[in-house]
Amino acid sequence: MESMRCAEHPDVETGLRCGKCDKPICPKCMVETPVGARCRECARVSKLPTYDVSNRQMLISSGAGLLIAVAYGFLWGMVSLFANFIFLNLLLGAGAGYVISESMSRVINRKRGTKLAVIAGILVLVSGFASIFTPLGMIFSSSPLFILLDILAVGIGIYVAVNRLR
Repeated sequence: MESMRCAEHPDVETGLRCGKCDKPICPKCMVETPVGARCRECARVSKLPTYDVSNRQMLISSGAGLLIAVAYGFLWGMVSLFANFIFLNLLLGAGAGYVISESMSRVINRKRGTKLAVIAGILVLVSGFASIFTPLGMIFSSSPLFILLDILAVGIGIYVAVNRLR
């Protein structure tokens, strides 16, 4: 019996062949599929379409997210001025993360990915700043307790946004 050499790595002896094209492959080149071992060309390893976000889609999603972040931030600030409960502020932070990430995903047909998650996290931070800079917001946000709650609420919002788009 003659020994075979891997088509991609000629210095490696192998007993494996691609189940489709019959090309000799080594364990490094092998891709396990439901129908057996395949070479990389036959297995067609590619990203899932859900995570394949073009630059145009990234720009559209970021623009929509920015609009929602600023609008939600001002709404968050106004609600916090008139109903400043500890847990309400934390819920509003989580809501910011949810609304921003959901709008970013929906506007580009439910796509997601690491880059979108990072942008959504940054936009939650923008929303938190927008909530502080509402009319009279600086007066009420100067207390150390309220500053700590705002930071915690933004952190919760970032966590929610990143986990929804990751």
